[in-house]
Amino acid sequence: MDIINIIFAILSIGLGCFGWLAPRYTLGALDLKAGQTTMGVSEVRASAGALFVGMGVGALWLGTPEAYVMLGFCWCGAALGRLTSLIKDGAFQKKWIYFIVEAAVGVPAILLNI
Repeated sequence: MDIINIIFAILSIGLGCFGWLAPRYTLGALDLKAGQTTMGVSEVRASAGALFVGMGVGALWLGTPEAYVMLGFCWCGAALGRLTSLIKDGAFQKKWIYFIVEAAVGVPAILLNI
């Protein structure tokens, strides 16, 4: 169980680094475009980047089951938002892949630590 928790935390950090340190790449991967200001890039750095880095670092630092459960809840929150978009905004392959990844991290992180 500990190794799986660590893998989920490192995955959070790794994926978060893309948004944080390579926001323009992340914008493209998410089919987003930068606007006339740098606010869009800033939002990607924060919400699709450093937020996930902080979640992973926090879970590793605390190392408690509750910390890993919270990591799982965060990933499940992302999965819920993605599922809402699949239902309300239309489904296509990339959304399903992101949803599966989010749920595949979130659900086990919760179930392994409750």
